[in-house]
Amino acid sequence: MQTLETTPQLRQSIHHWRQSGDRIALVPTMGNLHAGHLQLVEAARDHADRVVVSIFVNPMQFSDASGNGGDFERYPRTFEADCVQLSAHNADAVFAPSVAEVYPSGLEQSSRIEVPGISDILCGEFRPGHFVGVATVVAKLFNMVQADVALFGEKDYQQLLVIQRLVADLCFPIDVIAVPTIREANGLAMSSRNQYLSAAQREQAAVMYQTLLWVRQHIGEFEGDFAALEAQACARLVEAGFRPEYVAIRRAQDLLPPSLVPGEEMGLRILAAAWLGEARLIDNIPVPNID
Repeated sequence: MQTLETTPQLRQSIHHWRQSGDRIALVPTMGNLHAGHLQLVEAARDHADRVVVSIFVNPMQFSDASGNGGDFERYPRTFEADCVQLSAHNADAVFAPSVAEVYPSGLEQSSRIEVPGISDILCGEFRPGHFVGVATVVAKLFNMVQADVALFGEKDYQQLLVIQRLVADLCFPIDVIAVPTIREANGLAMSSRNQYLSAAQREQAAVMYQTLLWVRQHIGEFEGDFAALEAQACARLVEAGFRPEYVAIRRAQDLLPPSLVPGEEMGLRILAAAWLGEARLIDNIPVPNID
């Protein structure tokens, strides 16, 4: 497995693979890998001959855009352990650029990409500028790696839709593949931020997934009064010790509030974000069409 730190190094490998007729997949990560990330690597093998995993903690998507904020600084960095896992899962290359490599003009002077509307709701409301940072770094990685396909987990569902919109609007020649959420035995969605939880909190955190399931079970009983159901779900999280930001029932394709027009096909998604101790947790599940 190659470890590459600059775009010229990466491009040289990409060029060599292209000459051999290989199809290339990209799995973008911020490191501190867990089974969910490794599932993306495994899935990438179904879509490509070569798999590149990027490891880059992106300062632009943190609340402090300067990159000097606490959340950016304390984000877990486990590069050597990550490389061991990726080698065991047959990744072909790890692309680990520096901040200067990704933002050569400096963070404040770097060009930015905004995906309006969908970036400003739900998590975007509570993390202003976050999805600008996500869209910008993903676009840069797409241009650096020049892969045929990129894989993203459904746990970050809003992020997934932002990236799909970005690809469509800017005509990137890349296929975006969504991979289902990987969960702990108790239902907790796997996340690098789970390590901020104590052992007791990890068990407590399963209530978020249970709450999403409860909402899905009762969604037909509220006759379209989704606000009441969302409020009850938030109350359940508060009772369990969470500090919820939102529980929302939204259209799966664009995260807009659903309309109950008779005969309208509605693929819905239930999404939630809440703090438990020092960890901000997010999760979501699909809802079958409502007859």
